Amino acid sequence: MKLSNSIIIFEKKLPGLSSRALAGFALKARRATGLRGVASVLITGNRSMRRLNSSFRGKNQPTDVLSFPAASSANGFVGDIAISLDIAERNARLLGHSVADEIRILILHGMLHLAGYDHENDEGEMAKKEIVLRRRFALPTSLIERSRMPSARKKSANSVRGMARSSQ
Repeated sequence: MKLSNSIIIFEKKLPGLSSRALAGFALKARRATGLRGVASVLITGNRSMRRLNSSFRGKNQPTDVLSFPAASSANGFVGDIAISLDIAERNARLLGHSVADEIRILILHGMLHLAGYDHENDEGEMAKKEIVLRRRFALPTSLIERSRMPSARKKSANSVRGMARSSQ
């Protein structure tokens, strides 16, 4: 494996979801967000996401995506992204697109966080960037866009975007 590639780790697997295809998309998303270095993506379930969200954000509930930026001295490693396959499957079903598309949306969102964007504090800068990149990659509605839609908020109440800082 080249050092410039993204690492995909399946703790929970979905048939037809290819680690090679996801790694290729993660590489494109990483480059599009201006990141240089390796990113890892963990595909896991709600139980692990609840633990991570509780440990790093103090929220005792699962979330769809968490990002853990690496320290600036991480020698070519940009950080980790954790994704709940359980929430991704539910949101894909509710929003009418494939689970693979939902995972790509979450990878893109996580890469933007690794690049330093923070939709909770940036006055729409991350939302604008995510919309541009989502369109470039032909992805369905982005996380930030759907969180502004009243019906999507009701349907996916547990779908909370998260960003955590790595303790390393």
